[in-house]
Amino acid sequence: MNPQKLRIREQASAGGVACRTTAAADIEVAIVLMIPEMRWQLPKGLIDPGETAEQAALREVREEAGIECELVAPIDTIEYWFTAERDGEMFRFHKFVHFFLMKYVAGDTADHDDEVAEARWVPVSAALRQLEFASERSIVENGVKMLTAGRQDR
Repeated sequence: MNPQKLRIREQASAGGVACRTTAAADIEVAIVLMIPEMRWQLPKGLIDPGETAEQAALREVREEAGIECELVAPIDTIEYWFTAERDGEMFRFHKFVHFFLMKYVAGDTADHDDEVAEARWVPVSAALRQLEFASERSIVENGVKMLTAGRQDR
């Protein structure tokens, strides 16, 4: 079927670049291995009705990565198109994902939900190698620049 002839739906999601600093003052980022795709991604998910993008981002990081965070700042919004079946009909989705820089507060990545095969803390360099999507690698780079710029301002 020609994707240009499919009905279009917009979809909004939110997620986070959750960061923590190690004892050696290195920055680590939480990433998740999603089921069934088995690809490394940033934690993110759909914004529920009545929820703000910020609330959804914090909830999704808590659910998918098992950790509590606090918001630092918005990083960017990425958008892309994909096709998928919903209720027996194929649609063309225009998706917007709002990403936020977050600071780790508490929790353990082992406490992730069942849509995630594994959640882990990795150094920024490893996150940039492991993340599946170039857009998410760019989000991490921008988030870390914001974080390190904030440290230098002090």
